[in-house]
Amino acid sequence: MKHDQAAILRQKMQTFNQPYNSKTIAVLSGKDGVGKSNITVNFSLALIESGKKVLVVDMDIGMGNIDILLGLQVEKTMIDMFEDNLSLFEIIQTGPRNLDYIAAGSGLSSIFSMKDHHKQLFFNQYGQVIGLYDYVIFDMGAGVTRDAMSFVLASDECFIVTTPEPTAITDAYSMIKHILHYNHTIPIQVIMNRSQSGNKGWKLLERFTKVVDQFLHVQIGALGVLPYDKTVNQAVINQTPFFVEKERSTISKAMRKMAGDYLKTQNNRQDFTSSSFLQKLKQIVKER
Repeated sequence: MKHDQAAILRQKMQTFNQPYNSKTIAVLSGKDGVGKSNITVNFSLALIESGKKVLVVDMDIGMGNIDILLGLQVEKTMIDMFEDNLSLFEIIQTGPRNLDYIAAGSGLSSIFSMKDHHKQLFFNQYGQVIGLYDYVIFDMGAGVTRDAMSFVLASDECFIVTTPEPTAITDAYSMIKHILHYNHTIPIQVIMNRSQSGNKGWKLLERFTKVVDQFLHVQIGALGVLPYDKTVNQAVINQTPFFVEKERSTISKAMRKMAGDYLKTQNNRQDFTSSSFLQKLKQIVKER
């Protein structure tokens, strides 16, 4: 018998005395094929290993593949919530290591052209659920549509995933420039994926951040370097996150270190609340 996801999540909420100060992170890339969704899933699992509660929201409209990476079958999506008047509790699924996940569906970009009661439904439901988590991570589609950009700009922080390939580097730069055009103060961190050498990867990442500083006049962070590892391909074939497939692989160790380093920087961070994201998103939607 399948678990009643709604009942499970309600039970989770009842066990918490105080809501979490949730932080929202938008994960983006300038182009497809750089491993963005894989990094989103496995970074989330590394956070969970460190005792954090994480919700991943797939925002890659029509091309979402997080359910495949987790080995899950999508039963309900965000669109079902609007069409069938469901709660977010009823569309959240739980994957490996208690990672919670929401599928986008094929029409989420229309949320901003929906009737007011649909928008209010989303705002109300999100406000109820977000307090369950330390981190809510949006896996954005490559290129990011104007509608999806609203979620990016409302987030507390952005991660940009790239690889050492010149085209990927160029597209990552363009994506950062695009984000800064709308919000020049949003924190941005870059992940260098599939590096053949750790030292070369860090040097390239440092050069990249300096270029952004020089030409876009913004200091961005170097979040981490992840090595090329055949474990990743095998894990995708097996529809199991590499962090679960092979915990002691080179890529898993690198991901664990990256997540650990990131959490160390969060110790003195400001408090993030569900209202901060919702207030920003409501304002952005209102101005559209």
